[in-house]
Amino acid sequence: MEKVRTLASIKNDIERHIGEKVTLKANGGRRKVYVNEGVLESVYPSIFVIRLDNDTQRTVTYSYSDVLTKTVQISFGSI
Repeated sequence: MEKVRTLASIKNDIERHIGEKVTLKANGGRRKVYVNEGVLESVYPSIFVIRLDNDTQRTVTYSYSDVLTKTVQISFGSI
């Protein structure tokens, strides 16, 4: 059985990996899935920020509820 996840536990888990490389798999709607790699830059009370590797100036932000609802899947370390 899968462990029950709350927003607080997701935030704490992500917060421990600041500065590490991450891989994101985001649902773009209409059968589109975006896979990006970057560095977890900062964590805020409602969102977290990732600087993408493919473009030095581009950052993306996601909320912890995106991870909870599995709209965004995040894995730490390079694959």
